[in-house]
Amino acid sequence: MRHHSNVRKFGREKNQRHALMQSLARNLIRDSRIKTTTAKAKELRPMIEKLVTKAKSATIASRRLINARIKSPSDTKKLIDTIAPKYKGRNGGYTRIIKLPNRELDGSPMSVIEFV
Repeated sequence: MRHHSNVRKFGREKNQRHALMQSLARNLIRDSRIKTTTAKAKELRPMIEKLVTKAKSATIASRRLINARIKSPSDTKKLIDTIAPKYKGRNGGYTRIIKLPNRELDGSPMSVIEFV
C-alpha cells in the first residue's frame, strides 16, 4: 500500500525520476527560471533549497556533494559563486512557484519556478 508516501512518481521509474530532477535542477540553476508542471516544480523546490543551503558554506565537501547531485561542474560553480552569495542572510525560501494557466493540450497545471 502507498499510504502517506511523499514521493511523486510522475509515471517513471526511480532512475528516470532522479534524472528528471537532475535535469530540472541544472536548468533552473542555468536559467534562474523555468516553466514546468506544478507537481514537478513542487518536487524540485526542496532539492534546490537544500543545494543552495549547502552552497552557502562554499567548502570543498559541499562542492563535491552538490556536484554529485546535479552532475555538472559548471552549474555547481555557478550555484556556489553567483547564486548562493545572494542568499547569505536568508534562511531558506530561495525559490518561488508562480502558478500559470493550465496547459492547452492536456490541461496540466503549469507553473514557473524561479529564484527569489
